[in-house]
This record gives sequence, structure tokens and C-alpha cells, in this order.
Amino acid sequence: MSKKIKQMEMDALKSTFQGIRDLVMMSITGLGGTPNNQLRLALRKKNIRLQVVKNSLAKRVFDDMGIALAGIWEGTTTLAWGGTSVADLCKELDALLKKTEKVKFKGAVADGQQITFEQGLKMPTRAEAIGRIVMLALAPARRLASQIVGPASQVAGQIKSLADKPETAAAPAA
Repeated sequence: MSKKIKQMEMDALKSTFQGIRDLVMMSITGLGGTPNNQLRLALRKKNIRLQVVKNSLAKRVFDDMGIALAGIWEGTTTLAWGGTSVADLCKELDALLKKTEKVKFKGAVADGQQITFEQGLKMPTRAEAIGRIVMLALAPARRLASQIVGPASQVAGQIKSLADKPETAAAPAA
């Protein structure tokens, strides 16, 4: 391959992966043509893309982008990206490829940092992470509200019980 063609391919990879910080790297060499096509169609419906890359060129591109990946560039490499987070991506790929033993997951990238595929499966999805953050942000306010309302409700309950109690003492005659 000439230098001009390599540079064109590297430029195409840079433009494709510009701004993408969540990836899954895998090898799908044992997958046949029809299952490969079905996999790609199923993933495309979920806005997830697959691309087979030349290892030496992809390594240069990702090094230039500031994403250093070690131990990934052995054998054929297919990159998967899309979805809302690396957790969504890992869970979708795991669900679709759980039945086949021909696909080997090499690793993942979460926000530009290399992680294992298993770590990607355990990470919370974007919606779950936002929900946790909102819950943690609202917890002190909820606790404060319960502290304020708690004594007031006890006092209100005691006043109500006093008001409901029948008057037992007879009023003195005038």
C-alpha cells in the first residue's frame, strides 16, 4: 500500500472516529457472511456501527487522538461504536453475541480510557448514572424536609388527640 493511500485511509479513520470516546474492540473473524450481515443490521437499528480496521493504521490514528490502547492490536480488529454510553454498547453486543463463541472481545474504551469488556458490562448506563446523581443531589433536601415535617406532624397529632378527647369534667355551675 502506498503512502498516499495509507494517509487517505488514516484521514478517513480520523474523520470517522473524531469525537467518539466510547468504543468496543472485538474480533469477529469466525463469523460467517450471513450472521455478520444479520449482526450489522440488528446493531444498525440500535444506532451502533461496526468497522473492521487495519491495526497499524488504527493504532496511529488513536495515538494521534490521545487514546493509547495496549494489547488490542493483535489479530483482526473490529470497532463498534454508537449508543448512548459504553455500558449500553457492551450490553447490546453481549446480548446479541452471547450465543456465538466465534466473537472475541478485546476490550473497550470509556471516555478515552481503556477498560476491559467486563468492566464495560458492569458500568451504569447513561440513564442510570443520571438517575443516581439526581437521587444523591435530592437526598439532603429530602432528609431536611422529613426533619422539618416530622416534629410538626407529631405536634399536630397530639393537638388532634386533645381536641378529639371528650370533656370529662363538668363545667362548674354559675
